[in-house]
Amino acid sequence: MNWFQRGRPGVDTSEERRSIGEGVFRRCGACGGTELAEAWEAAFEVCPQCGHHARLGARRWVDLLCDQGSFAPFGEDLEPCDPLEFSDGRAYVERLRAARRSGVSEALLAGEGRADGMPICLGVFAFAFMGGSMGSVVGERLARVFERAASARAPAVVVSSSGGARMQEGILSLMQMAKTVAALGRLRDTNTPFVSILTDPTTGGVAASYALLGDVNLAEPGALIGFAGPRVIEQTIRQTLPEGFQRSEFLQEHGMIDAVVPRASMRATVVRLLRLLTE
Repeated sequence: MNWFQRGRPGVDTSEERRSIGEGVFRRCGACGGTELAEAWEAAFEVCPQCGHHARLGARRWVDLLCDQGSFAPFGEDLEPCDPLEFSDGRAYVERLRAARRSGVSEALLAGEGRADGMPICLGVFAFAFMGGSMGSVVGERLARVFERAASARAPAVVVSSSGGARMQEGILSLMQMAKTVAALGRLRDTNTPFVSILTDPTTGGVAASYALLGDVNLAEPGALIGFAGPRVIEQTIRQTLPEGFQRSEFLQEHGMIDAVVPRASMRATVVRLLRLLTE
C-alpha cells in the first residue's frame, strides 16, 4: 500500500496528471525551446524563439496567402484508383482511408482565391497526406490549377511540400511529372505568371518537374530541396557533401532559386511579385 498517495476518494488521478500541459505547450524540434501552442499557431508554425519553420498544414497556407473567405476549392470529387492492387504489407486503399483522417481529401488542395484583392489559382501540398506524394489525383488537380489560371489569366501560385512520386500508383504517378509540366507550358503560352513556393521538403518527382520552373522560385528558410536525399547522393558518389547542401540557402547561393523568404513575409512578398508581374 502506498501511504503517500494523495487524491480524491474514488477518483483515479493518474490520467489527470498525464494530461497536464498536453496541447498547451509546444517544443521546438530545432532549438528545444518550449512555448505556448497559441504562440506557435499565431506565428503560423514558426518557432517564436529560434525562427525554425515547422511544417504548416495546407489549410493554414490558404489562410496565410488568401484573403479571408475568398478561397473556393475545386477537384475535391477526384479519387485515385488502385490499378496495381498495391500492397506493401498494407493495402493502398487502406492507406488512403487512413490519410484522409488528416483532414484533407488528397495530398494537394487546389482552388481559386484572392490575394490582396487579386484573383489567383492556388495549389497547396499537404505533407500530412502520405508525405505529400504526387499521384494521379494530385497531378490532375495541379494541372487544373495551371489550366484555370491560363483560362482566367490569373496568376498561379503553388506551395510544394512532397516526398515525390507515389509508389503505390507506379507509372501513373510518374506520368504526372510530364502532365504538370505540359500544363505549365500552356500557362506560359498565355504570359500568365507562376510563382513557386518551396517548403520543407520538396523532393523527388515534384522537385524534378514543375516545382523549380516558376517565373519566380521562392523557398522557406532551411527547406530541403532536391531530387535524391543527401545520404543517397553521398553513398552514390562516395564523397562528403558541402555544409548545408540541398538546403534553400545553399540553392539560392548557387542560383537555383530566387529568394529565401521567411513565412511571416511570404504573403507580402507574393503579393508584391504578382503586382509587378501582372502590370
